[in-house]
Amino acid sequence: MSRDTASPRPVLDQAQTSVRSYSGEHQAHAHDHAQILFALQGRMELEVGGRPSFVDSACGMVIPAGTGHGYLAAPQTQVLVIDAPMIQGLDKLRRFAVPPALRFPQSSLSAAAQMALVLQAPTLLQRRGMDLLWLQRQVQAALHESWPTARLADLVHLSVAQFHARFVELTDRTPQDWLRGLRLDAAVLQLKQGAALEATALRCGYASASALAYALRRERGLTSRQLRERR
Repeated sequence: MSRDTASPRPVLDQAQTSVRSYSGEHQAHAHDHAQILFALQGRMELEVGGRPSFVDSACGMVIPAGTGHGYLAAPQTQVLVIDAPMIQGLDKLRRFAVPPALRFPQSSLSAAAQMALVLQAPTLLQRRGMDLLWLQRQVQAALHESWPTARLADLVHLSVAQFHARFVELTDRTPQDWLRGLRLDAAVLQLKQGAALEATALRCGYASASALAYALRRERGLTSRQLRERR
């Protein structure tokens, strides 16, 4: 578990970026420098200044120096953290829309360039969060069932339009494109393990074996025979 401790550090004179893995709960603490946080994977629940909030891949947060904050994160949550000196723009608590250029940990941008993008990013109002990992578990537990977008939206208490917009913002994919990926991933795994095509199709939500075979060829360029031969 990554511990964001309050151990003494030299005063920062320039921004520093790191990707950190978080898991579990950490009590409120504060730093003598500002922090910019947003998730690369998963979502992190925050308590900032005594109020609940969160960061994910679409919504980040600027936490000014001296502001108490604690967190709660599921295992394997990855967060990009920019430790930065206190400058104008980082002196107030702010939620911001994560710029697309910052959503990839392999970005070659310097910490200063990343910070500049954050300073230019639009401010976001507090809004309902959406836990994608939880949503994925719900779907995978009943992958054989029908999952229209309206059903997915109901799980997170959003309208269909709100859910669709929020989902695309978080993943750069539509809900149904994401669902097709989940179904195919599960089918590929089962076929590699030797499962029959027809039974796999039914378990993964396809209308027939031929529908699954067509999806495999179109999306992955594979046949069931090729997958079984890879066992």
